[in-house]
Amino acid sequence: MKLRLTVLALAAGLSLAVAVAADAKTFRYATGADLLGLDPHSNNEGPTNAMKGNLYEGLLHRRPDLSLNPSLATEWQQTAPDVWRFKLRQGVKYHLGQDFTADDVVFSFARQSQATSDMAYAVASIKEVRKIDSHTVELVTKGPDPVLLQNLPLFYIMSKSWVEQNNAGTVERGAGKTNYPNVNANGTGPFRVVERVPDTRTVLEPNAVWWGNATRETNITRAVFQPIGNAATRVAALLSGEMDLIYPLPLQDVDRIKAQGGVQVMQGPELRTIFLGFDQWRDESLDMPGSKKNPFKDVRVRKAFYQAIDINAIQRVVMRGASAPTASMVAPGIQGFVEDLNKRLPFDPDGAKKLLAEAGYPNGFPVTLDCPNDRYVNDEAICLAVVPMIKRIGIDIKLNAQTRSKHFNKISLTEGNVTSFYLLGWTPGSYDSLNALMNLMTLSNRGAGHGEYNSGRYNNARVNELTDLIKVEVDQVKRNAMIREAFKIHQDEVGHIPLHQQALAWGVRDSVAKAWQRPFDDVDLRFIVMK
Repeated sequence: MKLRLTVLALAAGLSLAVAVAADAKTFRYATGADLLGLDPHSNNEGPTNAMKGNLYEGLLHRRPDLSLNPSLATEWQQTAPDVWRFKLRQGVKYHLGQDFTADDVVFSFARQSQATSDMAYAVASIKEVRKIDSHTVELVTKGPDPVLLQNLPLFYIMSKSWVEQNNAGTVERGAGKTNYPNVNANGTGPFRVVERVPDTRTVLEPNAVWWGNATRETNITRAVFQPIGNAATRVAALLSGEMDLIYPLPLQDVDRIKAQGGVQVMQGPELRTIFLGFDQWRDESLDMPGSKKNPFKDVRVRKAFYQAIDINAIQRVVMRGASAPTASMVAPGIQGFVEDLNKRLPFDPDGAKKLLAEAGYPNGFPVTLDCPNDRYVNDEAICLAVVPMIKRIGIDIKLNAQTRSKHFNKISLTEGNVTSFYLLGWTPGSYDSLNALMNLMTLSNRGAGHGEYNSGRYNNARVNELTDLIKVEVDQVKRNAMIREAFKIHQDEVGHIPLHQQALAWGVRDSVAKAWQRPFDDVDLRFIVMK
């Protein structure tokens, strides 16, 4: 299957719809691992963000067709190049009864901007949030911001009084933290948490006082989210009727599920790019203690690893055709994607060996590949395929595959950052290339929102300069030219090894009358309808 991502395909969305019965029921769904927590300002991770979006709201909300719509703000206007005024929705209450006001927006900005917040990138361009009155705020940016509105669905608003009452003003980064907001929730969103048992289940019920109840699209009265790590067990739960929806559906099971009665397969493109990264900043590799050497600081070594990987074999065998090999760190459909840079280096293991010899490593060196085994489509299988490819050029490579919470904590710049070589996937939450530049290709010392998952600490002065310019450039032609230059520099330096954009595959029982599969692979409960 040849996968092609386009703006039109993404905007159209993918829906599964049949006649809807009047009665509502429990919706049960599962993915490969548990949420990293409930704190809306902590971990930036797909399934975790999806759950946040069911509980908390931003000023704007992104619908399945990717359009921006009013949420906690009802209207907005730009009053100056660096000032936006927002009218806030009146009469909104939090799950526990507190009134929503402008004070919460001011407070939430300060909290989400903390250095320990993985979500700081979404508000990084904002200098100040000013309260005009109880239901009007102004967002003052650090300069003209061409993507401010695109980031606002990920600016989650919390109750100032609730956070302060529970001494939870400090954001704690890292998977599985047990601070109060990470195990409890109190948002304004369409669903509220009624039970949370980490690694077992999270149970939600509709928010009876949600401002949008009059136009609510879902009819579910209870939602039960369960992590099921084993893919075969997850599929069995779908086929037995224990689950109404599972994702991701293992690619090897797609044809079998399609042939089953009572279940359907939903497939479509995703905006996520899967890539490999390397430690480029330590003077001594973690895998080579006492050597005083870090091979990955040499571009020839990074290029050798790139050319050792047979991406077509991975697409054909591991991904069963359900991926689009890429040379870009962002997918087609992301603003700023550069088509003419989407040309991979050739698969050339002999050339890779020569590059290693030129760099002073004719006999290779030891390295560990850190990989999640429950986050991306066939993530561990991808790494298992990469290992022998890298071994073939003389590298003594070992695989360390573990659950995503441990993986993210290991490669996180603040939690551990004890990695030399790692696999990661990234979807720009703003659908703009600036997001990838800030999070993956610049360092955290450049300010909030920078370097959150630049785990190998790639660093280039010109890329830094261009990223700062891209933040405030409103002329799209000039802006695209700068994005292209930054991506070209990064590509020439082999800052990372892009692998592919993965395809989505969900298994859905006929108990579900309607579901939207958005290209960022999340389950937004407000658009789930049961028979």
